[in-house]
Amino acid sequence: MNDIWNNPLFGIVLTIGAFEIGRAVAARVKHPIANPLLIAMLICFGWLKLFRIPMDSYMKGARFIEAFLIPSTAVLGLSVYRQRKILKEQFFPILTGCFVGSLISMGSTVILCRMLALNSGILHSLLPKSVTTAIALDLSSQMGGVKALTIMAVILCGVGGAILHPLVIRFLKLSDPVAIGVAFGTASHAVGTARALEMGEVEGAVSGVAMGVAGICTVVIALLVQML
Repeated sequence: MNDIWNNPLFGIVLTIGAFEIGRAVAARVKHPIANPLLIAMLICFGWLKLFRIPMDSYMKGARFIEAFLIPSTAVLGLSVYRQRKILKEQFFPILTGCFVGSLISMGSTVILCRMLALNSGILHSLLPKSVTTAIALDLSSQMGGVKALTIMAVILCGVGGAILHPLVIRFLKLSDPVAIGVAFGTASHAVGTARALEMGEVEGAVSGVAMGVAGICTVVIALLVQML
């Protein structure tokens, strides 16, 4: 069995298979908590734990999928281009929403960490939780954060946002696609943007822009927090 687990195809097949199962469940259940990414994570974790497969063996194949994460974001450019007129008209509201959203996200993290008397290493690991993994890891390492904790925070933030956003939108009775897109992109990065694309092209395009702008805002705010 070790030969199978150590084969790069194992990580690829398990990841894609788990995600496809997640999509099938989500299509049938049609509930926000039935998120394909969350289901895929649970399946992969359960499989590795059940058969006691080392993470290194899994990553031999999974790293090939990981390599496509950053290039895949270029696909968002098509939606952004198609909705360029709306983005130009709503530029300042989008910019303001991203900055305020990033400020509230990071500010609440600082306050909670101070209230719980958590050390600076944990604080710096959690600060960039609402941006993409690439930005979050680089920022966390610069501030002295813990890489593993940052990755976990980013994943939980993305999946949690994708699950809770539809519920919050219905509760607040939001209908403006620009506002919805800014909320998804600012609070739950690429995972939220994928969910926004399912809701509509305008929501997806705005969310893609918001994700990038929120990343810049987060870097600036984090540097200011580090100086305090």
